[in-house]
Amino acid sequence: MGRDPRLVRLGVASAVALTTVVAAALGGIGGGSDAAAPGNPIGSMHATTGTLLALQAAAEHNENDLAVKNALSRSPEAATATDPTTDAQRAASEAYVESERAMPDPTLTTATLGRPRLAVPEDRYAMAGGCYTLNGKKYLFQATDLGSYLLWTPDKKFLGGNLLNAVNPVAKPSTWTDWTVQRTSTGAFTFTLANGKALHRTATNGLNLGTASAFALATTTGCTPYPEVDTDVTGDPFAGTSSFQEVRGYVDPHTHGMSHEFLGGRVICSPPWSRYGAPYALVDCPDHQVANGKGAVLDDFLAGRTPGTGHDPVGWPTFKDWPNPHSLTHQGVYWKWLERSWRGGLRVYTNLLVENNVLCELYPLKKNSCNDMQSIRRQAKDMWKLQDYIDAQYGGPGRGWYRIVTDPFQAREVINSGKLAVIMGIETSVPFGCNVHLGKSTCTQAQLDAGLAEVKAMGVRQMEITNKFDNALTGVAGDDGTTGTITNLGNFINTGSFLQMKTCPSTNAPDQHDKLQGPLTAPDGALPQQDAIFGAIGQLYGLAGTQPLPAYPPGPHCNARGLTDLGKRLLNEMIDNGILFDPDHMSVNGRNAALDLYEQAAADGRHPGILSSHSWSTPDAYPRIYKLGGFITPYAGDSPGFVDKWKQHLGWADPRYYFGFGYGADMNGFGAQGSPRGANATNPVTYPFTGLGGVTIDKGVSGQRVWDINTDGVAQYGLYPDWIEDASHVAGAQGVGFKEDMSRGAEAYLEMWERAVGVAPDSCRNAPLRKTVADFRTAVTTGMTTRQVLDAVGQPYERLGRTYTTCATGTGGTEARMAVDFSAAGVVTGVRRTA
Repeated sequence: MGRDPRLVRLGVASAVALTTVVAAALGGIGGGSDAAAPGNPIGSMHATTGTLLALQAAAEHNENDLAVKNALSRSPEAATATDPTTDAQRAASEAYVESERAMPDPTLTTATLGRPRLAVPEDRYAMAGGCYTLNGKKYLFQATDLGSYLLWTPDKKFLGGNLLNAVNPVAKPSTWTDWTVQRTSTGAFTFTLANGKALHRTATNGLNLGTASAFALATTTGCTPYPEVDTDVTGDPFAGTSSFQEVRGYVDPHTHGMSHEFLGGRVICSPPWSRYGAPYALVDCPDHQVANGKGAVLDDFLAGRTPGTGHDPVGWPTFKDWPNPHSLTHQGVYWKWLERSWRGGLRVYTNLLVENNVLCELYPLKKNSCNDMQSIRRQAKDMWKLQDYIDAQYGGPGRGWYRIVTDPFQAREVINSGKLAVIMGIETSVPFGCNVHLGKSTCTQAQLDAGLAEVKAMGVRQMEITNKFDNALTGVAGDDGTTGTITNLGNFINTGSFLQMKTCPSTNAPDQHDKLQGPLTAPDGALPQQDAIFGAIGQLYGLAGTQPLPAYPPGPHCNARGLTDLGKRLLNEMIDNGILFDPDHMSVNGRNAALDLYEQAAADGRHPGILSSHSWSTPDAYPRIYKLGGFITPYAGDSPGFVDKWKQHLGWADPRYYFGFGYGADMNGFGAQGSPRGANATNPVTYPFTGLGGVTIDKGVSGQRVWDINTDGVAQYGLYPDWIEDASHVAGAQGVGFKEDMSRGAEAYLEMWERAVGVAPDSCRNAPLRKTVADFRTAVTTGMTTRQVLDAVGQPYERLGRTYTTCATGTGGTEARMAVDFSAAGVVTGVRRTA
């Protein structure tokens, strides 16, 4: 990487102190730590408290700051962003959205997931969650993966073997209790451990380890339930009446469900699942447990607490102090919490694979490689493993509700079956290893092409092309204040150069600028003094004398580095491959060039897919994204702030495209979640309430902890249905419209994605695209599939049940409504004119 070796000379204690500060700045994601021991860096954490207090006192930017969390764009100065639309344009857009809400909703039904439990299991997957007799004793079969189980006794023990080949109930699960099951030709089952030893029936009808015996299984009663998080959502999940109709559901295109692998895998505490369930997944980081919770220096700093304050380190089953909206190093997307959101209405969910090699190398506690692409590969594999795990809980391959999808047609089918369409995305600073050093690219076209092909084969369908640093593809927006100082230092470590911030051209819109580099700004051309943060970092890293500090001109600042030729190549390849582009975090110069490229592509009929997922673009970009047929989900934040953002976006809706709305949670991404409005807030959420699709949502329960959105806020991901309900209360008289727009979010995302893979926009909203009635009847014929119809005449205006309705041109240029009827299998049975 061409890194100056002097930049990595630091003591372990200094590394911990700096990591605490830098992690807060870079908005990354991460996993737990090793317990303290003699010589372990955890033991020196308390020595860093004085430094951390000084750094914290100097901090000028905090993700918990309402000006950041609830602003239209995630920087303080954007809180007063000017609206680039006129009053007339805003009124027209708002009227259009109101007309969209008046359209007929698709008819929904319900789906039953899992499988009926038969008296005798029909295959090796069917026992999940069931109570069976085995060799005359009762066991609850708790699935650990597809076809493997813990055998849980009524007195809460695990049937397990040992080195002496004995088989007995034991207190804790391990590889000695994790049985892989196979079905024999006679319908009985064998049970084998990972070491190859199998459950054997002795001559006296006892059990030991030896050659595999076949055991008959039969359902029974009286088993003890296995400890796990409850969803507390009753009612079957809603589904479509056909697999290809318009969908309903909430959408979150920006969350980090696998960030426990990030930053070396020792920053975010606990994974999103464990083979052995909640009691073994939802535990605190080992370093947090030092001194009964006072070792959590990083968590203290990120939460705004005095370092050393600490917290109750116990997770399951009490969860006294974590998770909570501002506890940013604790797992928030445990699979059962995600399940609660799905049961409450979530239907499109993008998991962003993420890494930051600089932070990873600085943080002293790690178990994984810091290489961006190696980390992304690891997280992608985890997504597939989680899908298998959830399938196992629901009775076998394909039966679970978590479905990774790679095209919008597959996603539509998944949602209409009542399940969650999971999209794999990327948010990293150095995608494909395409870095820049001293202003020169270290990446080749061949490397870029191979990298894109690799991630597409993994299943990636949504991408940001930078996060916190300049790279070979584009410049970055940077960060504000002290945070900006730290990320600028990170940029120097990563690229050999500080950010090339210049005074923005006077022709730029008022909010069309990158993040102000305040601490380093030179007012009236004078060289500023080093502030406390930058001075501390310079001392810790030996930067003094290695590189002159930049003296930036007066703001507003724009990064001189924009979209490179290699970046343009990547965007064109993403368009050609139907991969969705998210311009968040790009410099204004880079994003403007990217939007110019996408507008030209649209003019050429290439239908690029674009979205802004978490309020990291400047407000001037949002109307351009909507005009491209793009989709925007602001950073979720607090419910009142989100409602304000929703109202702002209504004025930018483009009448040529279906409108829906969503949220970017950025959970597990060092993004603070929605705070509670308080038990005494006006019009609070009353439990239970009716959720999307008619389900009943009560307070969620995790072990002994009961969650209430009014007093807990969005403490974990399962509370997002409650947050949406709370936001609808905040919206008051507009609450019905708010919930309608949110429920249309999944459809809006899918239609944007359809256009990205080559389907033309609908011809009712886009009159120039209409065919004549005669040409329409020629283009759409009996026997065509839904995809063939979309390719032939574009997106329908309505998709209700088994009928698509769109527009053609009738006699004298009048509008003609054309209906295409399909069989249950999605094959055209007829074409008719309805108006």
